Amino acid sequence: MTTPTGATTDGDTPGSTSDLPDNASADAPADPGFRGLSPGKLMWRRFLRDRTGVVSACVVLFFVLVAVLAPVISMLYGNDAETHYGQNDPTLLTDSGLPVAPNGGMSGDFWFGLEPGLGRDVMMQLVYGIRTSLIIAFATSLLTTVIGVALGIAAGYLGGKADFFIGRVIDVLMSFPSQIFLIATMPVVTSLLVPSGQKVPTWLPFVAVTIVLSLLGWMGLARILRGTALALREREFIEAAKVTGASPMRIIFKEILPNLWTPILVQATLALPAFVTAEAGLSYLGVGVSEPVPDWGRMIAGAADYLRTDVTYLLFPGLAMVVFVLAFNLLGDSVRDAFDPKANR
Repeated sequence: MTTPTGATTDGDTPGSTSDLPDNASADAPADPGFRGLSPGKLMWRRFLRDRTGVVSACVVLFFVLVAVLAPVISMLYGNDAETHYGQNDPTLLTDSGLPVAPNGGMSGDFWFGLEPGLGRDVMMQLVYGIRTSLIIAFATSLLTTVIGVALGIAAGYLGGKADFFIGRVIDVLMSFPSQIFLIATMPVVTSLLVPSGQKVPTWLPFVAVTIVLSLLGWMGLARILRGTALALREREFIEAAKVTGASPMRIIFKEILPNLWTPILVQATLALPAFVTAEAGLSYLGVGVSEPVPDWGRMIAGAADYLRTDVTYLLFPGLAMVVFVLAFNLLGDSVRDAFDPKANR
């Protein structure tokens, strides 16, 4: 932890061995690469030495690039995610809706095969499904981080009635069964945003899922920041700021918040894959993103009906979900270890 003046606490210095990774602590004094570096550069050096974190970051970056470049990939590939190729060409699907070609219809024209029934291109469904999941996950992470930071710091620094009220709100929300609450709330949010009798616009599921996930996603970060803010407000540099006549808002933004970036970044990184799986779970249950927007959860739900006849259709969205969530979880662990190498000792 650093104070606004750049001093370090607990007797650590930016070049001390306690800031080094576990496997480098023994020879740290002989390593000139860590001497005289800022905390940010130290964190970056520690992260680059973590091979798991670097590989996970590359995997996550690959998924993000695929989501951003989805229209370009569609143009170069020659297919899109909405056209019903199997229904337009009767030679691609059987009378029961299954792909005629083996392995789910995989061919030079359809690399990952065809969707049973509708006959859409599975690869493009996956590519645009990445975009759907990341848009919702990033928006939800941003919203929950803002709410958690604001309420957590307010409760920890102000204390008293503010702390009591925010604490009780957190206790009430955390007592709800999250899955049941999410399923029950989605139709309510949708009905509030769209007047009765009107067609549901394409953007509405994105907004509704983001709102619902954000309602139950900010409490963990708020609790962590509340405890940290409670400890920081008793520190000498906070008392010195009060003596100089600094306002509470200035103390929060100039003195407390800069010392909370580590837990904020770590928790946001760990929360994003959880929101990806939560969004896919809502779509799997039929209360999330609806047709015709591509979505991994809905693809997995549809693949369950063809598990015995076309297992290939389940393989690709399931594997993509596992790889992405695993990579992001490992990346979150590596970021946490880079910020605080003593956390797991």
